[in-house]
Amino acid sequence: MQAMRRSSRIGAAIILITVALAGMSAPAKTQEWPVRPVKFILTLGPGSGADLGARLLAEKLSAKWGHPVVVENRPGGDGFVAINAFTGARDDHVLLFGPASSFTAHPYLHARLPYDPRDLAPIARVSSTLVSIGAPPSGPGSLKEIFAKARAEPGKLNWASTTGATDLIINAFFKTSGVSMTRIPYRDGVQAQTDVAEGRLSLYWSAYAIVHAQVQGGRIRVVAVTATEPATILPGTPTVTQAGFPELTFDGLVGMFGQRDMPLVLRERIAADVKAALADPVIVQRLTATGQVVSPASAAEFAASIEKQSASIGGFARVLGIKAATTE
Repeated sequence: MQAMRRSSRIGAAIILITVALAGMSAPAKTQEWPVRPVKFILTLGPGSGADLGARLLAEKLSAKWGHPVVVENRPGGDGFVAINAFTGARDDHVLLFGPASSFTAHPYLHARLPYDPRDLAPIARVSSTLVSIGAPPSGPGSLKEIFAKARAEPGKLNWASTTGATDLIINAFFKTSGVSMTRIPYRDGVQAQTDVAEGRLSLYWSAYAIVHAQVQGGRIRVVAVTATEPATILPGTPTVTQAGFPELTFDGLVGMFGQRDMPLVLRERIAADVKAALADPVIVQRLTATGQVVSPASAAEFAASIEKQSASIGGFARVLGIKAATTE
């Protein structure tokens, strides 16, 4: 009996030691990360604002971490190509980089999802893509005047956008506001820009980076930006709230994501390194020039802003009678 009690005490001690060691292993692993090259998988192609941000950060973080940071562009499939590559890697040294709207809108744009959104753990917000509303250089001068014309002449004016998230927001707005405009689908954003410049397209929602050359050349006029705050790169241009349409507000959150089981302490440490890198005025200047609003935030703050965006898009979907998709 004494031997059994002794054995039981020894077993309990071993369990306690094992648990203690397990609790210590995560912080130890976190302190050591990274131990090899890190990869950023992007949902967008080369040349985008997010791509430039990823590459500028990769250079800074490589020096900080003492290991190479490689950028791999995997555009296509409405972000599914990159997301599936990321989730399939099951590697804490492979991070997803891109706009949060790649997945916050997915449940309302697709019948089924090939991934579980809970597998994407927010690490750090990097920036917000500035979404502009472009109009022909001639015609009604403001967004309010354009919508007034659309109410007076239902279906005569038209519009287009480059992302599914803005499609949901705009369609919900039209359904509740009495504004009637015809959506024009484009396979080629270049053609959309040409049609705006030549007056065949009334309004074009897109990343400002896509149209900035046309805007600077006077061929497209930005009547508003969807951002919460005014854009320093477009002084004098109102936000949609300032223009009288707060329901059209949309911040194009861009950031980094890790695997579901990545410890919060590690995600916050990476976020701190990202924030330090984005303090470089050269990086800020280069990103601002592409229509990115530099807005670094912690993992917890990024998660909160994504949750807010998801709830907002879910509300628009309900207005349109769209139910959330299930995962495969």
